[in-house]
Amino acid sequence: MDFISDISLVDGPVLWLAIAAGVSGSAYLLWRRRRMWLVVILAAAAAAVGIIWLVHWLLIYVFSTFPEELPREVLAWSVPPVAALLLAILRLPRSSWRGRVASIAAAAGVVLLSAVQINAYFGLNHTVADVTGTAVARIGPLEDSLKRHGPGTSVTVRQWQATGDMPSNGTLRKATIPGTESGFAARDAFVYLPPAYLANNRPKLPVLVLFAGQPGAPADWLTGGALRSQMDRFAARHGGVAPVVVVVDPNGTPNGNTLCMDSKIARADTYLSRDVPSWIRGTLDVDQDPKQWAVGGFSFGGTCAMQMGTRHPDVYPSILAFSSEKEPALAKERRKTIEASFGEDTAAFESQTPLGVMEKQKFSGKAAYFAVGSRDPEFIAYMNLLADSARKAGFDVEARQVPNAGHSWETPAKGMQAALDFLAARWGVQG
Repeated sequence: MDFISDISLVDGPVLWLAIAAGVSGSAYLLWRRRRMWLVVILAAAAAAVGIIWLVHWLLIYVFSTFPEELPREVLAWSVPPVAALLLAILRLPRSSWRGRVASIAAAAGVVLLSAVQINAYFGLNHTVADVTGTAVARIGPLEDSLKRHGPGTSVTVRQWQATGDMPSNGTLRKATIPGTESGFAARDAFVYLPPAYLANNRPKLPVLVLFAGQPGAPADWLTGGALRSQMDRFAARHGGVAPVVVVVDPNGTPNGNTLCMDSKIARADTYLSRDVPSWIRGTLDVDQDPKQWAVGGFSFGGTCAMQMGTRHPDVYPSILAFSSEKEPALAKERRKTIEASFGEDTAAFESQTPLGVMEKQKFSGKAAYFAVGSRDPEFIAYMNLLADSARKAGFDVEARQVPNAGHSWETPAKGMQAALDFLAARWGVQG
């Protein structure tokens, strides 16, 4: 079963099988000895474009399923399977049972190819285990032996040298972080403990709190963000030292959206700024100095990180914002977001957005790192707006575009090492 779980969904046999199925299926559906068949093909293609446009419009502007439009690549890859299904349906009435089976199989091949390509674009599920969740399910709960006992060490990462045996890789655990003050019911968090944490003489390690996108889950940082390999890679470059990473749930459900605020929706801000830091400080052996703490996230999570870093710079003085939105949003139409969270009180909403906070406050000594995919024009504009505002507010700012990445998990996966180097300089982690 491990062999099946490790099968790649983005390259190798699955990719080539999908390409073969999609190409052969398309060829079968497009070929037919019948007058006017070319007109039928063009009509099916036009209808598919119209259906995708309509569904996308309904999802964004009517049902408010997503606050931003879907990437163009995703919309483009959604057209072929719809067109294939329409052509297969048109073939069914005049086909034998073998022809009907062949038409359905051909359409399935096109659907498979599009599904593989869309999955590859988002970069979330790399293997069968990622889709089924088996790898994440095997992560055990945080045991007492890894928790904080006593006052902890006084040795900083600048002073520390490992003594005795130390593993070459870090470890992952899951934990429940209660909403003691907020009353918020979050899904399990995931905790990465670096090799230095597992050493006999662990130092005071820095802390990085991460948030995933929406819709999504904390586990997305383990699959799409390749968290463990990213942190192990950083630790290998720094003598076993890396941050203790806690991937936290700001939403409570896969499709929930709390806006990372205290509003009519939930007390998410209180949970993330009080309950989570309190649990980390009381449970894990980490540096208690706020200067050694950072917050980060991707997409919705990047927006949430900006909110935490601007509203609570005393808790999270450093920010990693991957593909952040301009401001928190429930819908494309700003009015819907404000009504759902603060009624008609626009001022109350704007006072809590990163741009609103940075316009009124100064953040000298704080830092913000921005990264966005080079093929993500809408979010490049957001990054430039936020970065300019952060500079004016006194943040130490670095902003980068990740080459050949769109609005996908490729952006944090490819951009994490540079982001960690940005934090390492602030934390005093030696290379």
